[in-house]
Amino acid sequence: MEKSVSDFLNHLSLERGLSSNTTDSYRIDLKRYINFLREEKVSFLEEIKEDHITKLIRQLSLLGLKATSIARNLAAIKSFHKFLVREGYAESDPAGALESPKLWRKLPVVLDQHEMEKLLDQPMEENDLSIRDKAMLEFLYATGVRISELIGVKRKNLLLEVGLVRVIGKGQKERVVPIGEKAIKSVEKYLSESRPHLANQNSQDVLFLNRRGGHFSRMGVWKILRKYVNKAGIKKKVSPHTIRHSFATHLLEGGADLRAVQEMLGHADISTTQIYTHLDREYLKEVHRTFHPRGKMKI
Repeated sequence: MEKSVSDFLNHLSLERGLSSNTTDSYRIDLKRYINFLREEKVSFLEEIKEDHITKLIRQLSLLGLKATSIARNLAAIKSFHKFLVREGYAESDPAGALESPKLWRKLPVVLDQHEMEKLLDQPMEENDLSIRDKAMLEFLYATGVRISELIGVKRKNLLLEVGLVRVIGKGQKERVVPIGEKAIKSVEKYLSESRPHLANQNSQDVLFLNRRGGHFSRMGVWKILRKYVNKAGIKKKVSPHTIRHSFATHLLEGGADLRAVQEMLGHADISTTQIYTHLDREYLKEVHRTFHPRGKMKI
């Protein structure tokens, strides 16, 4: 095995013209790989199985190696085995079917449930803007919508009597997502007590209005969120997309089916490469009711 590694490194340096730093990185990663194989009692290339590689990757993850380093290790191993097959050292490639390195990409910032509760509790004043802000935060967390989708929601998109909201997403694709009882109450209070005071002849049918009765900008929502994040004493870097990630994470932590969460997000990739799957709306509502921390609805 040592000779095959040496030949591979020479190939990288002489034939592919890679820098000495890159070649050294490959050398370090493959030395670790060969040492691991020895510990697994593997002496010959033909004995290497996919399970050996996945076991090594799991060990590197448990040891706390950075995601980028794990991805680099896997890339080196995959390149090595492709070389072995191409040069006739081996007949099969045990790394060929392994997932791509993006499996170990850095996870997004997520608020835990306690932090989310603190954030949602911050708009406490009984005035038009505070009532609106409370409804907007509750809506974000209850539906997991993107900021562009939030500022585009219209009153006609609300199906609150059946616990649903129609959302227009990327590429003008429409989806229908559940909304929990607490968010419904906050939105209904905003519609009856606050929005009429903010609206003017130019407001049209947009749900959430700024203090001048106009459409929200992305930055406008950011500023409101930042205000309440600071008031809640949350030190994490929180954006509207953080609320979206938290929505998905809390559902999954509660036991929700990944496909249902993907449907609610309107996105094919939450943390895997699983494709978009259409699910019955009643089933989505049941998943939301059961697993969302603030989603207990009475309908």
